[in-house]
Amino acid sequence: MNRPLFALVLTLTLLPSAQAGDATKGRQLVDKHCQSCHGSEVYTRPDRRVTSLDGLHKQVRRCELALGLTWFDNEIDDVSAYLDQRYYKFK
Repeated sequence: MNRPLFALVLTLTLLPSAQAGDATKGRQLVDKHCQSCHGSEVYTRPDRRVTSLDGLHKQVRRCELALGLTWFDNEIDDVSAYLDQRYYKFK
């Protein structure tokens, strides 16, 4: 296999797992930071604004910034993974 093709295959193979996030860690972050502002009703209401996994990721980032939490990207991924697994089920 030529080198550029191998690099592309390797990148595409690793990419989904890098974005998946750890739902267990995400739950801990939600319990510690998000529940202070709202309960689960924001995730379960019929007119919720988040309608895609990308939208969920962006909303988590907005909330993180609004609270001044300075999370790393993997923590945003973790929270998104937890909320998706628990409430949204986009995957």
